[in-house]
Amino acid sequence: MTVLRADREDIELRTEDGLTLVGELALPADGPVTATLITLHPLPTHGGFMDSHVYRKAAWRLPALAGIAVLRFNTRGTSSQRGTSEGAFDGGVGEGADVRAAVDFAVARGLPHRWLVGWSFGTELALMHGSELDVEGAILLSPPLHRAGDDHLRAWAATGRPVTALVPEFDDFLQPDEARARFAPLTQLELIAVPEAKHLWVGEKFVREVLDRIVARVAPDRAPVPDLVPAAMVE
Repeated sequence: MTVLRADREDIELRTEDGLTLVGELALPADGPVTATLITLHPLPTHGGFMDSHVYRKAAWRLPALAGIAVLRFNTRGTSSQRGTSEGAFDGGVGEGADVRAAVDFAVARGLPHRWLVGWSFGTELALMHGSELDVEGAILLSPPLHRAGDDHLRAWAATGRPVTALVPEFDDFLQPDEARARFAPLTQLELIAVPEAKHLWVGEKFVREVLDRIVARVAPDRAPVPDLVPAAMVE
């Protein structure tokens, strides 16, 4: 639960259909930005929001440990301590405008090496809406493939941009063997089966593995992240 030093800014995103979404941008307090994570949270109708624990800990740790900028936000109709985004949950359809707004914000701010990072429902948003956006690739945590279909996978395949999926051994919705078959149209996919893990990545062991895997993909020179830091780095 340690929070490391970073420059944290409450932000607002404006969507093409006129909604204001609330979020936070966490930047390294010192040194350049090595990469940017644009995070897409789990299903808001089942408790997902910008503070879902893997993303909260990413924002607490990765700016200081890996020079990574972490952009978190609530999709339409979603609430957290930061506030409530305007609009209403739209099953992944209207949320496409939310994803575009987040990427546009990152581009406008000059944040480099932008990656979409989706978790559960957030992976659906990345797959359905991200292939045409100005990002270097995507990282998928616990993809269920409930909404994203073969056409979306083929659209990503056509870009040639890297996509990595972290699939828990004991996922509630899509386990590694089935995931390999379902993801076949996404020919450049790197699928990493994570032993003993479950859909929600509960436990520090699994959070650390997720964050290490993310850093290894987006800023390999900074991986793995250290697990001991000087007290002066603590916020």
